[in-house]
Amino acid sequence: MALNTPSDVTEMLMAAATGDRGAIDSLYAFLYPELHAQAHRRIRRMPHMTTLDTTSLVNEAYLRFVKAGKVVAENRRHFLAYSSHVMRSVVIDYVRQARALRRGGDAVRLTLNSYLIDSLASPGDELLRLDELLSELAEVDPRLVSVVEMRYFASLGNEEIAECLGVTDRTVRRDLERVRLLLLEAPG
Repeated sequence: MALNTPSDVTEMLMAAATGDRGAIDSLYAFLYPELHAQAHRRIRRMPHMTTLDTTSLVNEAYLRFVKAGKVVAENRRHFLAYSSHVMRSVVIDYVRQARALRRGGDAVRLTLNSYLIDSLASPGDELLRLDELLSELAEVDPRLVSVVEMRYFASLGNEEIAECLGVTDRTVRRDLERVRLLLLEAPG
């Protein structure tokens, strides 16, 4: 089935929500260019993560969609917003894995100077801290987390975010400013 219209995408999303693997595959294939662009914008902002490339990020997100067994989204924009959440998860897992390997994984740890080791923050530490803060924020205001994920991980504009969340563009701008202030006030 060729997907050409928004209603075709909506039909595929409805089938994917029931766990139809063919629908998930078709949907993914059709939206691949947008997912790839989304991932490229994300990777371009993280030059320190040179071993995680755009294609790997998109493919890992796809594998997570398949592993979940279904995709629940009302429309194309919601699917792209959901994919931003999945990409966030992939990036955070990647940073954690790279951090563990860099620190020796399961090797016996011998520290020469704890202060020196602690002062050598990796570029991924900032991303892990952001993930921790977003997890804490999700308990208080999940919409703020969605706004950050769609902006930071999917590079969606204010209008696109507003459409996905059913709020105004002004609300999205206020939410982004609120998150910025909360992150500035966060300890650590």
